[in-house]
Amino acid sequence: MGAERTPVIAGNWKMNGLKQDGLALARDVAAGAGAYRCEFVVCPPATLLAAASEVLVGSGVHLGAQDCHAEPDGAHTGDISAAMLVDAGCSHAILGHSERRADHGEDDATVLAKATAALAAGLTAIVCVGETEAERDAGQALDVVAAQVAGSVPENATAANTIVAYEPVWAIGSGRTPTPSEIQAVHAHIRSAIAGRLDGGAAAAMRLLYGGSMKPGNAAELLAIEDVDGGLIGGASLKAEDFLAIAQSCP
Repeated sequence: MGAERTPVIAGNWKMNGLKQDGLALARDVAAGAGAYRCEFVVCPPATLLAAASEVLVGSGVHLGAQDCHAEPDGAHTGDISAAMLVDAGCSHAILGHSERRADHGEDDATVLAKATAALAAGLTAIVCVGETEAERDAGQALDVVAAQVAGSVPENATAANTIVAYEPVWAIGSGRTPTPSEIQAVHAHIRSAIAGRLDGGAAAAMRLLYGGSMKPGNAAELLAIEDVDGGLIGGASLKAEDFLAIAQSCP
């Protein structure tokens, strides 16, 4: 991890959490976050965003959404715009998560449009990229993530408004993780791909998160990798104790 890059520990709660338990989790994270030298982001389901925003006030923990629509308003039943997320108290939004790409057919152009809308509304975009198991086995991992960076990261992205999360699709929720050398190779390639689109300073300063089954037991090893600047945490973010234990491993 670069000394100039503050680590980010982001929790993607996915479709988990009714009001009572979700707000209790947010309170527990808020209560413990001040002891760690990293930025925290929690991304509850949309039903909890406004209430979680009130719980997190003054804690330093950022609130993120799990998606947004590319349009600012209009006839888009069931969707939520970036401006609405800001109005609900959000500062961040996850865009292009592999589950959105797979379950909802989102391609790079869709992710780019959403990320562009997020930046225009003042949100920090957490743009996700990553290869499937078949793509990795075919030796295509680096090409796939580079193409996703090129197609999904807006041209006006900066280190201040954009974070890129690498999530090997085959590792999410599986308990499997690539080796540290494999992770570093992909993260370095992502940083190089960003440098090919933005200026070198932005690429050097942009935070790159690892998002494939990070948990307390492997966090220290993963967060020590040179180009890993934090984690996009799934299952382990649903328990405050585990989520904060991951943050404790930030160098």
